[in-house]
Amino acid sequence: MFELKPLSPDSVATALEKAHRYRLLNEPLEAESICRDVLAVAPGHQEALVTLLLALSDQFDERLFPCFDQAQEALAAIQDEYSRTYHQGIAFERRAKAHHKRGGQRSGSVAYGWFRQALESFERAAEIRPRGNDDAILRWNTVVRILEAHRELAPEAEEPARTWLE
Repeated sequence: MFELKPLSPDSVATALEKAHRYRLLNEPLEAESICRDVLAVAPGHQEALVTLLLALSDQFDERLFPCFDQAQEALAAIQDEYSRTYHQGIAFERRAKAHHKRGGQRSGSVAYGWFRQALESFERAAEIRPRGNDDAILRWNTVVRILEAHRELAPEAEEPARTWLE
């Protein structure tokens, strides 16, 4: 049908600026497309991978799947351990928010589980963060405040063991 046109390698920086702008305009599909174009001419470009992950996670409310799996693929290609761990926390936090927003049976416990995983990632990121970078702590505090404000977010209650009488 139609073929994609490749970006010029010289336009990578400008294209990424546009991707950031599209994310700010709440147009994550456009940002995702630009990041994919950048990665086609500059495979492994770290800023493009982070922006792609964020653009994909911006779409979790509408398209959790396949966006979550694609975000995990981008995450795996991020080389810096701090950045990878921090952005993993963001992906988990956004997935938790998507489950909570969606509602339904068990949504509170499912969201809680993802929030817990986000907290674990932010805690690990805080331990290895660069000096003067408290982003992981800020995200940790946000998740804690969300959990405090929404008491319906809780682990699934375990059913008591049943004793069968003969």
